[in-house]
Amino acid sequence: MENEGILTADKLLVEARLDALLPRKDRLTEAMRYSLLAGGKRLRPTLVLEFCRACGGEASQALDAACAIEMLHTSSLIHDDLPAMDDDELRRGKPTNHVVYGEWLALLAGDALQAEAYAAILRSGLSAPVRAEAARILAEAAGWRGICGGQFLDLDGEDRRLSEEEINALNDGKTASLIAAACMMGCVCADSWDKLPAADACGRAMGVAFQLRDDLLDVESSTPELGKPVGSDEKNGKSTLLSLRGADYCREMVRVRTEEAVGILRKEFGAPGFLIWLTEQLAGRKN
Repeated sequence: MENEGILTADKLLVEARLDALLPRKDRLTEAMRYSLLAGGKRLRPTLVLEFCRACGGEASQALDAACAIEMLHTSSLIHDDLPAMDDDELRRGKPTNHVVYGEWLALLAGDALQAEAYAAILRSGLSAPVRAEAARILAEAAGWRGICGGQFLDLDGEDRRLSEEEINALNDGKTASLIAAACMMGCVCADSWDKLPAADACGRAMGVAFQLRDDLLDVESSTPELGKPVGSDEKNGKSTLLSLRGADYCREMVRVRTEEAVGILRKEFGAPGFLIWLTEQLAGRKN
């Protein structure tokens, strides 16, 4: 199967399972499903599936873990868009959750999706040690070591000039930690625990490149193409590597970190063609 076909097949597999894992019961589950099934790249669950395959496993082994990381990611997006956070009104080309359902219901939808993420792992058919390790990896990526820590640095740093070291820590926590978690969870689902350090390093390099590309798109793209408002970093007084070092430096760092991730894939994972292709595609994406 060609790379685009693999990407589409993985996305359809994940979306069908997400639909099954979260049936509509009431207005809370409706709000959860609104954001969870709103589309998007499904990058993180795809990485779970494909790192599992790269380690000799089957996608079916990792499917519930892949859905779990998408639930966690969606939870973070719902909260990120809230008026108390980035106050955005558009996500994936649609009105954000709080715009449609109100602030209190959006808050609960995000909370419930985070809980469902762990439930999806713990209810899966994976062995007990694998379930525990996958949940641990996801929890560390979600908490103060990862998304919450990165979001804290992001919001705490508004309207002041952060150092390059602070911005790098922000990017690693807010974005790279969950991408690294996806790579590691795929390895764990295939029972390839020895690959965790390499998967972590690969995912963090990929995640930093992804965030820097995102920063570039925030000033170079358009709202219809991006599916969310552009210029939001400047509007919210955020420090980025782009504002500190400029666009040329960021493009070079996207190239360097992408090459780093590809090098790890070649050395540690047998040069998986699809994962190399995906890593390179992300470095030049338009949305």
